[in-house]
Amino acid sequence: MSEPIDWLPDGTPYSPRFGDRYHSENGGLAQAQNTFLHGCGLPEAWAGQSQWRVLETGFGFGLNFLVTWAAWRADPARPRMLHFISVEAWPVAAADLLRATAHHTELAPLAQQLHDQWWGLLPGVHRLSFEEGRVLLTLYVGDAQEMLRQQAPTADSVYLDGFSPKVNPDIWSVHTLKAVARCCHRGTRLATWSVAHSVRDALTQCGFVVNKVPGVPPKRHNLQARYDPHWEPRPRSAALEQSAAVPVGNTGKHCIVLGAGLAGAATAASLARRGWRVQVLDQGAEPAAGASGLPAGVFAPHVSPDDSVLSRLSRSGVRTTLLQARQRLQQGLDWAPEGVLEHRVDGTPGLPKNWAQSPGADWSVPAPAERLAQAGLPADAAACWHLQGGWIRPGQLVRALLREPGIEWLGQRRAASLRKAAPEGGAQPCWQVLDAQDQVLAEAPLVVVAAGFASHALLEQRYDLRAVRGQVSLGLNDHLHPAPAPFPVNGHGNLVPAFAWAAPTLGATDAPQRGWVMGSTFERGMTALPPAYREQTAAHHTHWDKLQTLLPTAAKQLAPLFEARLQKKTKAAEACADMAEPEPGEALCESAEDIRQAGGLGTWGAVRCTTTDRLPLVGPVNAKVLPGLWVCTAMGARGLTLALLCGELAAARLNDEPLPLDTKLARALDSERM
Repeated sequence: MSEPIDWLPDGTPYSPRFGDRYHSENGGLAQAQNTFLHGCGLPEAWAGQSQWRVLETGFGFGLNFLVTWAAWRADPARPRMLHFISVEAWPVAAADLLRATAHHTELAPLAQQLHDQWWGLLPGVHRLSFEEGRVLLTLYVGDAQEMLRQQAPTADSVYLDGFSPKVNPDIWSVHTLKAVARCCHRGTRLATWSVAHSVRDALTQCGFVVNKVPGVPPKRHNLQARYDPHWEPRPRSAALEQSAAVPVGNTGKHCIVLGAGLAGAATAASLARRGWRVQVLDQGAEPAAGASGLPAGVFAPHVSPDDSVLSRLSRSGVRTTLLQARQRLQQGLDWAPEGVLEHRVDGTPGLPKNWAQSPGADWSVPAPAERLAQAGLPADAAACWHLQGGWIRPGQLVRALLREPGIEWLGQRRAASLRKAAPEGGAQPCWQVLDAQDQVLAEAPLVVVAAGFASHALLEQRYDLRAVRGQVSLGLNDHLHPAPAPFPVNGHGNLVPAFAWAAPTLGATDAPQRGWVMGSTFERGMTALPPAYREQTAAHHTHWDKLQTLLPTAAKQLAPLFEARLQKKTKAAEACADMAEPEPGEALCESAEDIRQAGGLGTWGAVRCTTTDRLPLVGPVNAKVLPGLWVCTAMGARGLTLALLCGELAAARLNDEPLPLDTKLARALDSERM
């Protein structure tokens, strides 16, 4: 539940929890601008910087964030990236955010954007993204001291805010301020409205040089401070291995990404957005030539009664995917965030207890009777409705990511090995990507291997990566009225019932061709493509069997297609049974016309990559021995949910930024865990 707010007759928000006002109608804006922004020497201090990181100890209604964001927008010398990290134990309701800023018309457009992303704020770390990913709000929901110690972000400016020390002493305690100090580097500036002796003494004890300055009426004084301890601070222990081991030459940040699927494109886009020059190499003639070429796939949060690591990771991933898709894709053609029904065929509820009374209800709820009826399921079916879910055409997302300025796409470049080049004459060390003839395809100080199962050989079997072939069944909606289901469904396989094969040509008035896709199989250790006849037959059987349990109504509608196709395939397989050569496979379906020629039911397949614990690998391969060699791979069957989050995680670690997710979750993805 959101923090309850009382609104006083003069329009001032009041907290029943702390028995104190937040700010006056006009005083809040003046305090944000003069006490915090100008008190930290901004915007002058960030001029010409590649990034600036502001840490705040109480988000409240977000006024300090909005004012800082507005100053960034108005400043021609602004940093490329603005990070605003804020701790808030008790997030207010989204509607209250708008009400608190209603009188500040100059901030209204920004407040509306903040409002639109202000949902699902369970305890933990949430990354909100604005200005095409160049203004990032990282919100820590929880106790300030605990969250700062856990996340350990680096701060260039600190806004020390919160209710007064009398009513909320914890936020001003020496223990919390020590946690703040650990996030500072020598020269970090801090500003606050509180001039209490206890606050001044604690800041001094923590290594800040403190000054009392004229305040913002009605306050006579404010505090400004600079982190400049008389002792040599201990080296900061980052939450995870950062970029110190990545050599960067005089020519700027240059990187090679191997692989143009979701993982590679996401990593490349995240780095390019931060000013890196990125070359993306792939053996395919076009991007998304491998598993990311799936015609359409489902993204949705994972749920579990204990809210497991995967459940929490999936929420961070889905939020990232939603933000990027809204920015880059055409809704209705490339994707649709229409929700996903999860039919839990084992009868378990899936959701934690009391989930509906928490912010988790913004993510997933027990399936309403209306949704069950629309899907043709009985009213007592065990199911969840994922509000934050839908379908995406992965290839479209890959191509959109690779359009980020700063990325050079290089197709038909088959990388066979990597070589660490010894620097000559003082040149910077670099990695070389070699082909099968040991010819150099490209070289750079940083290489990120994101090549799916091909990563296994490129990294010389350093990780226990597993190949998992997946096949889907797919068809057209030409004669299906209505579509097999009104929305995507998962839980026992998954079904995308109506996705767009391609956007209509320029000037065309016809609606795009729609199709459906059901899958996918998990064929461990299988890498042959196309699959043999009998393997395609087995995949269709698997999908058909699952569909009859997942969505019986849809199964009845698609029965003629499956039955006719399975009979045809069985006869074809029998005809090849005595062949001396390996059994051939039918060509995979890449277009609507391929489906028609296949008799209305087609096959598509690719090889995915996974790890033994079924979580991706993100980070340095060996930061000390192999500096500049990183990996971002093994998305398994969750690329649409996790790949973009993994790209942001890699970029954060390479640029000494606040992590986009809980440190414990980031460690679960860390490449050096294996």
